[in-house]
Amino acid sequence: MAHHDLSVFAAAAKAWPFEQARLLLERLKASGKKTVTFETGYGPSGLPHIGTFGEVVRTTMVRQAFRALTSDAIPTRLICVSDDMDGMRKIPENVPNRELLEPYLQRPLTAAPDPFGTHESFAHHNNARLRAFLDSFGFEYEFLSATELYRSGAYDAMLLRALERYDAIQAIMLPTLGEERRATYSPFLPISPTTGRVLYVPMKAINAKAGAITFEDEDGTDVTLPVTGGAVKLQWKPDFGMRWAALGVDFEMFGKDHQPNMGVYSRICQALGVEPPVQFVYELFLDASGEKISKSKGNGIAVEEWLTYATPESLALYMFQKPKTAKRLSFDVIPKAVDEYLGHLDGFGRQTPSEQLENPVWHIHAGQPPHAGSPVSFALLLNLVGAANAETKDQIWAFVSKYAPGASAENAPLLDRLILYALRYYEDFVRPTKIFRPPTDKERAALEDLRTRLLAFDEGETDGERIQHEVFEVGKAHGFEPLRDWFKALYEVLLGQEQGPRFGSFAAIYGPHQTARLIGASLLRDA
Repeated sequence: MAHHDLSVFAAAAKAWPFEQARLLLERLKASGKKTVTFETGYGPSGLPHIGTFGEVVRTTMVRQAFRALTSDAIPTRLICVSDDMDGMRKIPENVPNRELLEPYLQRPLTAAPDPFGTHESFAHHNNARLRAFLDSFGFEYEFLSATELYRSGAYDAMLLRALERYDAIQAIMLPTLGEERRATYSPFLPISPTTGRVLYVPMKAINAKAGAITFEDEDGTDVTLPVTGGAVKLQWKPDFGMRWAALGVDFEMFGKDHQPNMGVYSRICQALGVEPPVQFVYELFLDASGEKISKSKGNGIAVEEWLTYATPESLALYMFQKPKTAKRLSFDVIPKAVDEYLGHLDGFGRQTPSEQLENPVWHIHAGQPPHAGSPVSFALLLNLVGAANAETKDQIWAFVSKYAPGASAENAPLLDRLILYALRYYEDFVRPTKIFRPPTDKERAALEDLRTRLLAFDEGETDGERIQHEVFEVGKAHGFEPLRDWFKALYEVLLGQEQGPRFGSFAAIYGPHQTARLIGASLLRDA
């Protein structure tokens, strides 16, 4: 599809990244800017987590939609800014040599030593982890350090302007604060020249002409510092708006927890004479019991945990779907996400260009999804692992290669990876929950009938539809009404679970005679 044609379809596309891209294009037309800057922020007090992945992957999806909408004629960049000049509020639980960090509380994270002993500071360590994390997914981004931005002079012009407009910024901030905090609040936080700590102190004087502030240092002396060159930083809300203004940010998304402050960030940016960016608020994830996921609680699912059991593409799909809806992020959502991804991938080649732009795989793969999917669903693989009591990939491939004769680990790499994921997922999440029940007399008679019919098939039969037809006929012949009860019985008696994949497909891949033996063993076991 030519880029020019693509932009025509993109103009009408309903998928949420295109909605955001069109808002961005309107902003650009109004401002006359010739480039677009997307931003994501990162707090380097801890390691990157699933929220970090979600923010970067979703922002990348909007960037990709914008490129399609504008035929790639407008240069774009994605910057990932680390707030590494923030004072260290507390020492994380999950680091070694914690006592090493104690003297550095309230000092910028770039001033604290690295407890892991591999980088020049704690922030440098976590920033390196962030970059490695983003690089592992192939994200295209530029990394920026807040400490470097403050020290290099990149923020100087906006910091001087913030000093000039001190009263306007205070007028925005003070109504949002409690009475006690209002009395001492200043948007500027000096870095103490004597202790190196980030100080939350009132200003004794501000001198916009000299570009300096005066405050009482921790030793009781009055100190005057320039607001430029990294001698001070801004409180986090003014910093948010100033960063937008200084870096020319056009688009930023953040979690719902930022929503109450959106107006503050925007008004700070406007007070500095710059139009705030397009902003997109996404819902936060919930854990298995519906509680909000928090880093400190550790009640969520980590990226590396998801990637132990499923592909990065399935996680990207989960991030793409309904970003404005609160969703549970727990291990039981993984199989569905994998199979939904496979379904979207399978359908992509049969879709019209406009339909393809609504397909999540277009957004996951920057418009170029792979052609080869998987002939076998993840749900089916999980049942195969269970039925065959398999422990190795080779055992599963023995079944799969009969069902899909041309498939191999070499020419079906996605399927090969899915088999490994299925073995792990089954062992950790499915096997412990299996409950096999004995059949009722009615079910026993039907199972005996199905067993006889399966043995009449050739063992090489791979037509799941033919087998499924026989399964239906058995259910009808034995008076199951509704037929759903018959399939529920098959799953509960044979597979130890309440639901499963299409039974004909399972029997085709497992083999009709092997499935008959599974029925026989179930009847024997429960007799």
